[in-house]
Amino acid sequence: MSDRPNVLFVIIDQLRADCVFGALAEHVRLPNLRALMDEAVTFTRHYSVANPCGPSRASILTGRYAMNHRSIRNGTPLAHDTPNLAGEVRKAGYLPLLFGYTDTSRDPRVLPPGDPALTSYEQVMPGFEEVVEMRLEQSLPWRAHLLAKGYDVPPYPDIFRPAGGHIDDPALYRAEDSDTAFLTDAFLHAMAGRPRGWFAHLTYIRPHPPLVAPEPYNRMYDPAALPLPRRAGSFAETAASHPYLGCYLRERPVASTVEGFPDLAPTDANVQTLRAIYLGLASEVDHHLGRVLDHLRRSGLYDDTLVIVTADHGEMLGDHHAWGKSIYHDAAFHTPLVIRDPRHPERFGSAVDRPTESIDIAPTILGWLGLEVPDTMDGRSLEPFLAGRAPADWREVTFSEVDFGDPVAPTLAQRELGLSPRQTGFAILRGAQFTYVHFNGGLPPLLFDRGGAGEAEDVGTRPEYREALLEAAQAMLDHRMTHADGRFVRTMVTGRGVLRG
Repeated sequence: MSDRPNVLFVIIDQLRADCVFGALAEHVRLPNLRALMDEAVTFTRHYSVANPCGPSRASILTGRYAMNHRSIRNGTPLAHDTPNLAGEVRKAGYLPLLFGYTDTSRDPRVLPPGDPALTSYEQVMPGFEEVVEMRLEQSLPWRAHLLAKGYDVPPYPDIFRPAGGHIDDPALYRAEDSDTAFLTDAFLHAMAGRPRGWFAHLTYIRPHPPLVAPEPYNRMYDPAALPLPRRAGSFAETAASHPYLGCYLRERPVASTVEGFPDLAPTDANVQTLRAIYLGLASEVDHHLGRVLDHLRRSGLYDDTLVIVTADHGEMLGDHHAWGKSIYHDAAFHTPLVIRDPRHPERFGSAVDRPTESIDIAPTILGWLGLEVPDTMDGRSLEPFLAGRAPADWREVTFSEVDFGDPVAPTLAQRELGLSPRQTGFAILRGAQFTYVHFNGGLPPLLFDRGGAGEAEDVGTRPEYREALLEAAQAMLDHRMTHADGRFVRTMVTGRGVLRG
């Protein structure tokens, strides 16, 4: 039997931080995640460094900013020789088990042209052992399970269409047969009796759209009891506030979040109903996360396992009239991060309010296992915080990036704003007071003052903020220069051979 500790790394797709702590927390039941928080350290200012799913997970698993790994869109390949978490933990004898997906587009240079892996962005990052395939668009084992249960299983995306004429009608499958239940069952089955010393990456699709839930989760929450989304003005006023935002809002209407209702109007009633379904899906994931944690407790593994629960990115959920995540507002990037380190029970129930980033997770796991962190990783280990020691030189800002273009099928923003695929990016620098958003392609920057109206008002054009805007732009440039690709940053070829500093 191995004397190595276990690692359980859970990603919940598209879970907003304020469902766990914030505006929506009191409206959604997440008893298992909150119980875990009582026995863990919670990082309350944690941000994804990239959107959407593929780029975000590439950053999480490689510990790199998108500007360095360059897998910047769903479908943009990740270079095959990019060091990643799975490959690194193998060096310590771990077999990194994957239950779910990584949305990694494979490098076409190392695969034959006809390889099936080159027909979908929903592929597995090299190094992982895919125990059960569970992907949004494919999910063949789950579909086979539904067929064996006697369901009439339509193709994607109709499998996620409500079974009725209302957007909150239940899914076509029962709760015990949902994608979330199926993945959890597969995990528990595969882990039963497995020797100690395992590494498992468990990734839940929900509450990612399409927003459809089985009973009782589809109507678990009363839409009328939920707070309305944050809005600074009408849809037209918001769309007119920035060229990119106008394109984004029109390309991703409320109807894009649910299948079978292409003409769905953005009324408050519809918006609140969809928000209620989203919270129901979050509660469903929480229920099954509880089953996983109960398994660890019953099997005596709980206090020998590093448990990490986070999300790959957030979801706008109607805030600022927006849906999805490829936008610059905090709701699209602010995610929960809960880490239970059994080596430091004295820290259980504590919270860290220093800015942390999704690229910190891989270095944290590697450091916790006693492994060297590759020079390519831009993140820093969170181990000091887990032990109650805040580093004096810790970062004061967080940095995120989005590429909203498509070199094959140009997006609405590309077409209407006359941008090439090399110009379709924006970057976000969040400090204690200001959030600065810089666009490529000549689009105007944005500046939000947290001490004022926050994201409700762009103050970047106001004369009194000219100096703050310049300082933020300089800080972003410094950040990018500091964190440029570090593959050989500590390596020198000398007369004495190859040396590392």
